[in-house]
Amino acid sequence: MAVLEILVYPDPRLKQISKPVTQFDGPLRSFVQDLEETLRAGPGGVGIAAPQVGRFERIIIVDVSSKPKIKHHGRLVLINPEILSQEGSAVGREGCLSVPEYTGNVARSKFITLRAQDEFGKPLEFNMERYEARAVQHEMDHLDGLLLLDRLVSRRDLFRRQTQEATAPKTKTS
Repeated sequence: MAVLEILVYPDPRLKQISKPVTQFDGPLRSFVQDLEETLRAGPGGVGIAAPQVGRFERIIIVDVSSKPKIKHHGRLVLINPEILSQEGSAVGREGCLSVPEYTGNVARSKFITLRAQDEFGKPLEFNMERYEARAVQHEMDHLDGLLLLDRLVSRRDLFRRQTQEATAPKTKTS
């Protein structure tokens, strides 16, 4: 397994549209392991999409299980995901591994029904809500060349992340 390099905005490859996966084989499963290791090595993200590491196929991983009191389906490898239905709308703050210095307010559907395949090609279907639905929609946007910057509620809804450097107390040196 390997930690892959994450493409960062304004890299033009992040605008590329991904193709469906057609081969469910050992190399695909190996890539999924590398993608998951890349997610786990990052700063606490809950999802990652293949285009974020320069592979333009419709593959995402979402795992919101570390968030307390969130209804979820555990760690999900979702290949060729498609939203069958969606309901409601809510604005929420999102961050992105490919836009590391900013967060933004984005409107997403509250409830979705999702169809996908796992890394073996097995069909999956889920009813998702709120945070998990938001995370899946965010990652699916990467498959279509969209970033949270493209989905901001307004320009005023983009915020610079506070870094440890910016928030750490200054020390006097002699």
